[in-house]
Amino acid sequence: MSSAGHNRYETNAVDWSGVGGPQDVFSARQPGWPLPRIVRGEGIYLWDDGGNRLIDVSSGPVASNLGHNNRRVVDAVRRQVERLSFSYTRVSRTNENIALAERIARFAGNGYERAYFVSGGSEAIEAAIMFARQRAWELGERERTRLFSLMPSYHGGTVSATMLSGDEGPLEMFGTMSPPSEKIPAPLTYRPPDGLTQEENEDRSIAAFEERLAQLGPHTVLAIFLEPVGGLATGCNVLSGRYLRRIREICDRHGILMVFDEVMSGAGRTGRFLTAHYHRHAMPDLVVLAKGIGAGYVPFGVMLAPAAMVDPLSRGSGFNFGHTGNANPLACAVGLAVLEEIEERGLMENASRVGARLADGLRGLKRQLPVIGDVRGMGLLLAVEVVADPVTKRPFPPASNPVAALRRHGLDNGLTIYARRVNAGRNGDWIMTSPPLITTEAEADEIVERLGATFRAFADEAVRDGYEVA
Repeated sequence: MSSAGHNRYETNAVDWSGVGGPQDVFSARQPGWPLPRIVRGEGIYLWDDGGNRLIDVSSGPVASNLGHNNRRVVDAVRRQVERLSFSYTRVSRTNENIALAERIARFAGNGYERAYFVSGGSEAIEAAIMFARQRAWELGERERTRLFSLMPSYHGGTVSATMLSGDEGPLEMFGTMSPPSEKIPAPLTYRPPDGLTQEENEDRSIAAFEERLAQLGPHTVLAIFLEPVGGLATGCNVLSGRYLRRIREICDRHGILMVFDEVMSGAGRTGRFLTAHYHRHAMPDLVVLAKGIGAGYVPFGVMLAPAAMVDPLSRGSGFNFGHTGNANPLACAVGLAVLEEIEERGLMENASRVGARLADGLRGLKRQLPVIGDVRGMGLLLAVEVVADPVTKRPFPPASNPVAALRRHGLDNGLTIYARRVNAGRNGDWIMTSPPLITTEAEADEIVERLGATFRAFADEAVRDGYEVA
């Protein structure tokens, strides 16, 4: 879609000519992808260097769960830096590590008594892969090397996590460097193939899982990684309890571990601390958290595991892999402050209540604006899918880039929006509407109002550019 001269930030999109430059000097120069220079944050708001206030409508990449400049977290950082900023876990223990492990295990509940802290989601995914593999090795199940995941999906940015993810572009580039996981079709709820019902679409995915297991031999399969509510890769696609129970039954039958990637959906964003808590009959063996645990204040991630798996391993060879930043005391102090805020301010309950109000408002926009095809997600983990025709669910053509246009119009209407095209738009296009867990009902209404203006401007531009829009 056209982009020239549309936005106050357009000049920021030019090539950087000086030495150094912002992080995006490494990114593709995308027309119509302006970037504001942010200098301050407070609550759900950000300010650019021109003094313009923007609502952080996607919590960055769904990370800033507490918003910006949270005083409890800021004070915790200051106190911890003054007391102890670093101590390496191979040569010491820290009170912060011990306290956070106890607190997060209490939030997570039975079956997740052990917490392995790392520096982010990708590292936590790597830890889960390596932990599962070492456990199988110690049990004498050394043929278990295969991993399963869904297509589409996203599990991180390291090579192994990229191979686990369901995004065809990176898989093509890096696939010869590390073996990709086995992919089964994700049961996408909005656009199931071949006119299937949702249950039929789930059955199709399950049948693909069982068929591939039979081909490989179940004894060669280590684990399946699932996002109970997807992130940007699926536009917050929600896996049903029925589907997860069926996957759980298959895994139990064959001794395969089920891992929930809750990097986005965890830490209270869907209304409970773990989205797994909605699925008592399909609980995963391992859970990976990140983003919301550090709430954007520090890079942080965690693998949750049962004591029944961890303790026998530690009595043997031990899980000794790790990184310099494992259980960093500063990060752990932030994690403690984040959990205290979530608990004392009732932010999980707020995510359910305000998320329902935001979703209702977005569905109201959907009834008014034909370019909105679907609103989906749970709690304050929501996405809006854009279409050229809501009746046929026809997406915009590959040559267009609707999410870039939506980001640009969002900036014009005081919103920073997280969006990018995944799998070249073959599964559709969407934006994340997942503001911080501190968002009030009034702020949710303001977000809906500004998104309405954003989508109207987007629809008008699409018509001007000659796209066939219903």
